[in-house]
Amino acid sequence: MTDARQDDAIDSTAAPGPVPLLEPREGIPPVVADAASLEEVVARFAAGTGPVAIDAERASGYRYGQRAYLVQLRREGAGSTLIDPVACPDLTELGLVLADAEWVLHAASQDLPCLAELGMRPTSLFDTELAGRLAGFPRVGLGAMVESVLGYTLEKGHSAVDWSTRPLPEPWLRYAALDVEVLVQLRDALELELDSQGKLDWARQEFAAIASAPPPAPRVDPWRRTSGVHKLRRRRQLAAVKELWEARDRIARERDVSPGRVLPDAAIIAAASAMPANVQALQALPGFGPRANRRLLEQWIAAVEAARLLPETALPAQGAPHDGPPPPRSWADKDPLAAARLSAARAAVTTLAESLNLPQENLVTPELVRRVAWAPPKPLSAATVATALRSLGARPWQTELVAPVIADAFATARVPTA
Repeated sequence: MTDARQDDAIDSTAAPGPVPLLEPREGIPPVVADAASLEEVVARFAAGTGPVAIDAERASGYRYGQRAYLVQLRREGAGSTLIDPVACPDLTELGLVLADAEWVLHAASQDLPCLAELGMRPTSLFDTELAGRLAGFPRVGLGAMVESVLGYTLEKGHSAVDWSTRPLPEPWLRYAALDVEVLVQLRDALELELDSQGKLDWARQEFAAIASAPPPAPRVDPWRRTSGVHKLRRRRQLAAVKELWEARDRIARERDVSPGRVLPDAAIIAAASAMPANVQALQALPGFGPRANRRLLEQWIAAVEAARLLPETALPAQGAPHDGPPPPRSWADKDPLAAARLSAARAAVTTLAESLNLPQENLVTPELVRRVAWAPPKPLSAATVATALRSLGARPWQTELVAPVIADAFATARVPTA
């Protein structure tokens, strides 16, 4: 599509159906991969006006970690740009000239960590995915939102490719540039929709919380997230999962590949369940076939052996450590009244969320409901529940809405009689 035809498509409001966006308005921008080109981009975006659309592409499933392998930006008066963060790993200057601009991202929490690694952090933002959730849209992926709100279709076939590939193929670059092509336009339409529903202040509070959130703390016992670990019942088997996970993580980091490409989770669970005594027994398990690298097989069996030799006192606990209430499934035995409070509060919050046409988890997270249900404030009132929720991180708009219904649910909760 020519530039003129593309402009006509974007400006048209009378199209009979979704209009495919096939080319960026100014064409595919060259990939910025040197200091001089980056300096020019910094100057151009500093001279631009209004919000800046930002996106980042990672190589999840291919490379270790969640670093960015392409950064896309677009701003009025600056056009679009594509930056190679492998060649330009320090984008601090670009972040500084955009410090006063509102960043427009889709699913901001996914991209902000890898942008921060490059020196870019927003002071204010607009998350179009979260805005869609608050506005009650049933599908909030970028392609679905652009189609339902703006009437354009985006080609999403390259979302899961290996973005660490160099050079990046032209179709991938076109896809990446189009991801920021209408993001500010989507933001403006969603702002109007949220305002019409009386939810704009809710969204602004959510966006401010995301922008000001500290970096996520390292996960405690990340090996416990191995898929299928819940099937294991013995602590020594859990120790084997831990040893195998840590060995895999070390190898994946050294090779800069996704851990799942080194050893699938299913293979870790199979080895931990069987606790094989030697390489031959290990090779008989799924994921450790005859074509497996001999050196790696020796490392896996060494990890299993290390778990086998651990003293009982050093074995990991059956459950993950936590500082909150116990799992809800145990509440009926531990504290039947707390279980009744939780059941009543869940029902009340679900009903309220449905009446407001937004997901229950965006109205208030289930974790916050569990915590106040397990240890409710005293004396019990909407005000004390609101204070408790705010201390746990709830935003003012959330506490204003849910505190009264949670307080009422707690007050009327009764332990079922046999």
